[in-house]
Amino acid sequence: MPQPLRSSAPAARLPAFVLAAALALLTATFSTLSPVPLLAAPGKGPDTVADVAERVMDAVVNISTSQNVAASRSVPQPQLPPGSPFEDFFDEFFKRRQDDGGEQRSRRVSSLGSGFVIDPSGLIVTNNHVIADADEIFANFNDGSKLKAELIGRDTKTDLALLRVKPDKPLVSVKFGDSEKLRVGDWVMAIGNPFGLGGTLTVGVVSARNRDINSGPYDNFIQTDAAINRGNSGGPLFNMEGEVIGINTAIISPSGGSIGIGFAVPAATAKPVLAQLEQFKEVRRGWIGVRIQPVTDDIAESLGLGKPRGALIGVVSENSPAAKGGIKAGDVIVKFNGRDIKEVRDLTRTVADTMADTEVDVVVVRKGKEETLRLKVARMPEDDKPETAKPAAESQKVAPRKALGIELSAMSDELRKRYSIKSEINGVVITGVDASTPAANKGIKAGQVIVQVGQEAVVSPADVEKQVDALRKQGKRSALLLVSDGEGKQEFVTIPLN
Repeated sequence: MPQPLRSSAPAARLPAFVLAAALALLTATFSTLSPVPLLAAPGKGPDTVADVAERVMDAVVNISTSQNVAASRSVPQPQLPPGSPFEDFFDEFFKRRQDDGGEQRSRRVSSLGSGFVIDPSGLIVTNNHVIADADEIFANFNDGSKLKAELIGRDTKTDLALLRVKPDKPLVSVKFGDSEKLRVGDWVMAIGNPFGLGGTLTVGVVSARNRDINSGPYDNFIQTDAAINRGNSGGPLFNMEGEVIGINTAIISPSGGSIGIGFAVPAATAKPVLAQLEQFKEVRRGWIGVRIQPVTDDIAESLGLGKPRGALIGVVSENSPAAKGGIKAGDVIVKFNGRDIKEVRDLTRTVADTMADTEVDVVVVRKGKEETLRLKVARMPEDDKPETAKPAAESQKVAPRKALGIELSAMSDELRKRYSIKSEINGVVITGVDASTPAANKGIKAGQVIVQVGQEAVVSPADVEKQVDALRKQGKRSALLLVSDGEGKQEFVTIPLN
């Protein structure tokens, strides 16, 4: 996982993913939007970015923070040879120091990062990890002035924070641009505070878009090769019009220095987050109460989608907006509030960006046909865990049967106890799997529970066999199973029918 980078941190070996508590603002670009002349030498960048830089440089600030941390006052006990005449003396001396309870004292620690002004009245954007745990925050400006900053709000899921200073006169500020218009190869410019050196400009290009580096649920980073180092975190990434299209946040580096792989939070992600931080001092994300998984090629074929698209619903929380709106496990959401859902991340971000109490249309594919449902988005709970479904009546005990190389048994108290299956989980218990079958290769194992086959609920081994036979008659090449573990974690799995 990425870790904060602060200018004051020890110069020890850094992890491969480093959260730039110091990322230098990404890449610079042409001083105009006109295309590179056809006769330009291959790889040649813009002649200059000086005009753009001059307009925006004073809006970029160095963020300095400080905090008290506990420091040990204890002195290591010397290692003495066994039987040394001083052994008892030192043992007693150090024991007395520990008994005094005075081992800890506090010391002041400072760190540095970057930020930028988005409103002349004093609103400043930076990364959350730049100011995390700080009890004092200061914004240092290009003209040498320094103002104490107040934290308005922070969002750990996007690693953004909003600060306010109280200037004597309006500040130079910058505006956000449209990060959705960025193309791979566009020139960009980063300004920040690498290694505490102050305003430093680097240029580069957009290397990739929509990067997921597993740092949070809403990862959608702009990747750039502009030099970003410790101290650049929270600084702006500009396009060639001087608009902020990203906030530099993280780098990949084996050494802690720039190797040309940096990541910035897109402006499209940052703007709604910052607007809510200013208005509410927190982010109030939308929530519909579903657990989702990607649509693979096999799942797409089983559901009649033609090609992988959308987000597959695995679990619908009881009494959630999704449940009230008619969404069911096995549905594939392909459009939400007018926006196409191409993959799981699209739905996660789109729902989160939707304000609570907003009524939206949701297009789902159910049994090969599109349906439009309507639901009201709720506010995301702090602990987003779906409620479990109510238990259905327990089915009669039936002798184990086999289908698809899977040994199946009806649910019973004895099986619940044997496999630690929670009482609210119902379906057909898997009591064995042939090791040489596709089911085993797909990870199916004893103790799991089959909840659905072909999007139809099953409560007995006979139900499973019936659904498998029906799928074969329909010419399906695989069966789509909804499988749960004993704790209630569900996922869809496709098993070849031949």
